[in-house]
Amino acid sequence: MFLTQLSLQNFRSYQKSDFDFGKETTFIIGPNTSGKTNLAESIYFLSSGKSFRAEKDFQTINFGKDMTRVKGVVDGTNGETDLEIVIAKGDFQGRATPLKKFFVNGVSKKRADFMGNFFAVLFSPVDLDLIIDSPSIRRRFLDDVLDQADKDYRVSSILYEKGLRQRNALIDRVRETGKRPEKEFEYWDNVLIKNGGIITKKRDEFFEFLNTSVKDIFDFAAFYDKSVISKERLKQYESIEIDAGSTLVGPHRDDFNIQMFDNKRQTTHDVKFFGSRGQQRLVILQIKILQLDFMEKKNQSRPILILDDVFSELDSSHIDLVTEMIGRQQTIVTTTHKEFVSKEILKKAKVIELTR
Repeated sequence: MFLTQLSLQNFRSYQKSDFDFGKETTFIIGPNTSGKTNLAESIYFLSSGKSFRAEKDFQTINFGKDMTRVKGVVDGTNGETDLEIVIAKGDFQGRATPLKKFFVNGVSKKRADFMGNFFAVLFSPVDLDLIIDSPSIRRRFLDDVLDQADKDYRVSSILYEKGLRQRNALIDRVRETGKRPEKEFEYWDNVLIKNGGIITKKRDEFFEFLNTSVKDIFDFAAFYDKSVISKERLKQYESIEIDAGSTLVGPHRDDFNIQMFDNKRQTTHDVKFFGSRGQQRLVILQIKILQLDFMEKKNQSRPILILDDVFSELDSSHIDLVTEMIGRQQTIVTTTHKEFVSKEILKKAKVIELTR
């Protein structure tokens, strides 16, 4: 699978731009603020159906415009597939709410069906936050991986998020009125328990893959701190959640941590607290490689790899490790300077140069 063409209309800094990509490696080279990360974001958008930077999708629309369009052509085992995402502001053509539409070969699709036509793994400097930042960052990472890799997961995630919103609204109503509508709670509890169980199972499978796979760059163990949801646990937290104003158990409360081994591989230490900056980077690099392998195993097709300005954050030894990843799949690399990349690799690659 590889991306051959990309067209952007009013996406971030791009008003109207078209790009062609090499089947193996494409380098996007340009100074800061030239739009490299915007381009990487648009490519990942086609695979995940959402931005990895914006809190709300309409924030990707070029300033002063009403809508944006991202279109791509993907060449896979079944031939070429045209993918398109259209996002419009709430005031576009009289609409009261923002519009987001997905198209596959011109046919409108739900996001759950749009995904699965194109797979991508993103590696950027902000990925270090996966180790050192809050649990919400790590849960988002799990969703990013499994939404692409597994349709059952993404369908259950959509239903779970809807159920969680509805159940939290019920909790607010109880706080205001002092009355508990048991039948409504029972319905949404069942929605959360059913879909939460699927989410937990799929996350378990991913951590099993991480822990049993060979790790050539950095050995680690991933510990899944799951928040199991059940009738018993919901009942246990019933009074506490009224005070908190939200549902307190379920996969939306999950977390995980990465442990590194001592020299004898007998004792583990949390990389967040005991790992050096360099060791934390190596862990992320190893996780990204395993993510590629996991998604290939699940989808029988290797994802493309997007390396967004990672060379500026790495020393020479880490750059060498990253460049070893190039060539195993279609890879799109953004960087500020050609000198970060060997001439031999550049000679074989397609190069796109951006200016401010």
